[in-house]
Amino acid sequence: MLRLLDIFFSGIAIIVLFPFMIPVMIGLKLTGEHDIFYLQPRIGKGRKPFNLIKFATMLRNSPNMKGGLFTSENDPRMLPMGKFLRKTKINELPQLINVFIGQMSIIGYRPTVKEHFEGYPEECKVKLEKARPGLSGIGSIVFRDEENILNNFQDKHSFHQNVIAPYKAKLESWYIDNKSISLYFKLIFMTVQVVLNPKSQVYSKLKNLPPVPDDLKKYLIGENN
Repeated sequence: MLRLLDIFFSGIAIIVLFPFMIPVMIGLKLTGEHDIFYLQPRIGKGRKPFNLIKFATMLRNSPNMKGGLFTSENDPRMLPMGKFLRKTKINELPQLINVFIGQMSIIGYRPTVKEHFEGYPEECKVKLEKARPGLSGIGSIVFRDEENILNNFQDKHSFHQNVIAPYKAKLESWYIDNKSISLYFKLIFMTVQVVLNPKSQVYSKLKNLPPVPDDLKKYLIGENN
């Protein structure tokens, strides 16, 4: 049933949003390095890699430049349209193609690069490999401000792998354990809410979420409680 919903929603979204994506594609072609799309290998169902499709927001060689896989707000590797596309999440829209062809779901765990996936606890990886990754999900909703959280640390890689990745894996596993049509729609609506209001704590209404680790309380709930 969820796969049919994915096909229906992604198909409708592609048709409706395509006219609005044309100016973005023209703008990218005329600026930066003239790339429209960025394909990045991510880990999907069965731990098999697939190419995640995004609008290009960074220099082609950015993963091999200073900063690596982590991006800051005013990252010098950002293309002229990059900051706007990332802030509005428009850069994520091409992933609707990944959803339509069956590599992803509208809602699921967020697909990561192999290095970050390996940072997940093994029991979580075993659960995640049985499901499709998602365009959005509980991990994306809770960590919608991940870049700004990481900007508080000199060693971004260490904090991500040792603190953020394990907790995100538990959140994504929670979704797999509680997956249902009603939760699918709840997380779609919550995604819209946090895009419109990044400071929203709407996900706190969900029951039995894994407790927030002490190292993350300041960034996820500290300012609101």
